[in-house]
Amino acid sequence: MGSSSVESLSEKQAVVKWVVGVMIVGVSVLGIYLSGPFGLWKKNNTSRRRNKRPIRVYMDGCFDMMHYGHCNALRQARALGDQLIVGVVSDDEIIANKGPPVTPLHERLIMVNAVKWVDEVIPEAPYAITEEFMKKLFDEYNIDYIIHGDDPCVLPDGTDAYAHAKKAGRYKQIKRTEGVSSTDIVGRMLLCVRERTITDTHNHSSLQRQFSNGRGQKFDDGVVASGTRVSHFLPTSRRIVQFSNGRSPGPDARIVYIDGAFDLFHAGHVEILRLARARGDFLLVGIHTDQTVSATRGLHRPIMSLHERSLSVLACRYVDEVIIGAPWEVSKDMITTFNISVVAHGTCAENTDFQKEQANPYAVPISLGIFQVLDSPLDITTTTIIRRIVSNHEAYQKRNEKKGESEKKYYESKTHVSGD
Repeated sequence: MGSSSVESLSEKQAVVKWVVGVMIVGVSVLGIYLSGPFGLWKKNNTSRRRNKRPIRVYMDGCFDMMHYGHCNALRQARALGDQLIVGVVSDDEIIANKGPPVTPLHERLIMVNAVKWVDEVIPEAPYAITEEFMKKLFDEYNIDYIIHGDDPCVLPDGTDAYAHAKKAGRYKQIKRTEGVSSTDIVGRMLLCVRERTITDTHNHSSLQRQFSNGRGQKFDDGVVASGTRVSHFLPTSRRIVQFSNGRSPGPDARIVYIDGAFDLFHAGHVEILRLARARGDFLLVGIHTDQTVSATRGLHRPIMSLHERSLSVLACRYVDEVIIGAPWEVSKDMITTFNISVVAHGTCAENTDFQKEQANPYAVPISLGIFQVLDSPLDITTTTIIRRIVSNHEAYQKRNEKKGESEKKYYESKTHVSGD
């Protein structure tokens, strides 16, 4: 090898050593840099992001005659933060501001706690957000925003119940769920009572016809049975998807099935669903059709339509899936199709004599040894709720007439609000 080649090789080795040396120095400097103030800031900033406090939002309400509209409001509120805290207004506050509640506080608390988008509940919340209560929300409950629907909430003195929250810049608004309100539901029951008590000569299908036409019925005395706006609920696939869990049972899951009308979804329904869910890994709920409910419960039932009832059940945290329009009889094919391990039924129900009937809807699961009767924690049925309305008919009629005026103004001045 010539001297020129040796010199060239030496030069290349020198260049390589120089490059390696520069890289080592660079890495060392970078290490020192990152371990210095900048590195500490970066570490702390990463830690701060990791330990960032969740956004907590607050929504309050009476949640009387709780329905899917309430549940959808809670779903929307939850989407505006990481944790949803719900204030349930006391009975005394409701009486002072709206009239007597249909469901007492302890039942309303059961209902709100069972909604799958709710993280915490504050019982006996005030009807209006006062400065004192707002400070308590911010300081003690670490609330970031107070949420309410786009419909106005006016106090008896004419002031806005959320004026202080708006002034503080901590108020956010969601879209009201169309097609239902507690006033509507009470109105349906009052309409039902009115129709039955004025005369028995009217066509019994008139109630459902009025609902579909969106108006109250006029009788011969010229009195409209109810001044309330009747449901204009329009079911959409998107709403059902929003309420669904989107999960299916695992291959070895113990699937529990329970069915019923679940009309005027109430605390009694919630508690029996809680017990049923505890019997397995996955709770499948069958919702009977309107026609089935009418045939078994009477021509004036159901008060709520099939899709309305389905949404209320889907919003319950104990429910994994529903069958919309479930058959009356639980067949062998149905048990096989859904891989059902347990068929449950509560002791408190509209019909407790099913086993004495010639066409027992649970004959097959009984024969297979998978039928279980659960002791209902609460002695409440849909008929219980209706009787509460009937027994205090005049008070609820006055309450609905008062509320009906504000409902009418809302719909007359209503404009499109984006959101879901």
